[in-house]
Amino acid sequence: MLMGGAEQEARVPPPSDIIALALDELGNPFYDAGPNDKGIGIQLGYSIYRVMAGFLMAAAIAIPIGFVVGMSPLMYKALNPFIQVLRPISPLAWMPLALFVIKDSEASAIFVIFICSIWPMLINTAFGVASVRRDWVNVARTHELSPFKTALTVILPAAAPTILTGMRISIGIAWLVIVAAEMLVGGTGIGYYVWNEWNNLDLASVIFSILMIGIVGMVLDLMLSAVSRFVQYKE
Repeated sequence: MLMGGAEQEARVPPPSDIIALALDELGNPFYDAGPNDKGIGIQLGYSIYRVMAGFLMAAAIAIPIGFVVGMSPLMYKALNPFIQVLRPISPLAWMPLALFVIKDSEASAIFVIFICSIWPMLINTAFGVASVRRDWVNVARTHELSPFKTALTVILPAAAPTILTGMRISIGIAWLVIVAAEMLVGGTGIGYYVWNEWNNLDLASVIFSILMIGIVGMVLDLMLSAVSRFVQYKE
């Protein structure tokens, strides 16, 4: 009988239970009843904040370095070995080291997002810059534009679609990684919410949170997709 009861508890809840839970959670998404009982809006807010903080820091470093690598064959040869060694490392492999050095779970999670976001943006920026037609750069030189002005007015608009593609890849990876990172460090966030509800054997909440992760990830991608449409150009 006990085994039968356990099997009964482990069954996947019907859609009606998930819909009822979703209506209840979305009806009051920002309630705060203590450390282990916060609304889905608060949990998602913490996760989005960490993702955007790490993502923007990565963009601030990856895009300028990508420009340098793309414009200078010498810098490409110098930095490419380091990029190829660091890029395949799983972002979560950095988490123990980050926790030891930083000694703060939230800052460590942001650092992991930074690490996983930087490589797609850097590589796509370098590729986009290197792929700009030489004719356009030569025209800029004939007008005696400085290297900075050439990069800003000629290379950046031409490479923008490729850079935005790298940013879309990065935000998708960052959203995947933050869920796993929050499961490890705990506290708050949608990853912690999933893990906490699993420990409570509340499968309806687990499924609901999985759906919310998918929806938020889709929204983040659509936002960057909308931006990328503004920088598309036709030759």
